[in-house]
Amino acid sequence: MTSPRIQQVASAGFPTRWGTFRIYGFRAQPGSDGNNEPEEAVALVMGDVYSTPPLVRVHSQCLTGDVFHSLRCDCRQQLEMALGMIRDLGAGILIYEQQEGRGIGLMAKLQAYQLQDAGLDTVEANERLGFKADHRDFALPAEMLKALGVTKVRLLSNNPEKVEALQSAGVDVVERVPCEVTPSIHAEEYLKTKKEKLGHLFST
Repeated sequence: MTSPRIQQVASAGFPTRWGTFRIYGFRAQPGSDGNNEPEEAVALVMGDVYSTPPLVRVHSQCLTGDVFHSLRCDCRQQLEMALGMIRDLGAGILIYEQQEGRGIGLMAKLQAYQLQDAGLDTVEANERLGFKADHRDFALPAEMLKALGVTKVRLLSNNPEKVEALQSAGVDVVERVPCEVTPSIHAEEYLKTKKEKLGHLFST
């Protein structure tokens, strides 16, 4: 994994229904992987994130779930769970990446939906479209954390690849905190594929 060159481009107070955060905007410069578009992400930071390893959620953008409340996935539920846990603790960080559809983009994600309606699972649909099962790269969140001065975290995630990515980039994951929600019936196959084909960790 190559570490992107990043810059902090903004910082502002950010009141939300979960309390007041500080929102930071980061931009990674185009890399040598052929991607000429700069990657951007934000970090919502609440409270003291330095005295002990803070709770951190790395959340990939999901327009369909986060904005339109789609029941095909558990993304909005996980986002709200993370913000609620940070509020209850009084401290934590939520990183929101522009990695729609596990990194394949919105239009390709909608094409994947169409293939899923025809009987493919999420992994098969991504691969049919010529993408990896999970097309994301978690280098930027690790660099954002280090830019914020955070090098030890409690990571709120079911995805072991996120843990490995942060560890390999120099951010010590001292604990993986499960991010499990009660799925709708529409998301049951989606979550089953996450567990069986992508190795996500669930208690049931």
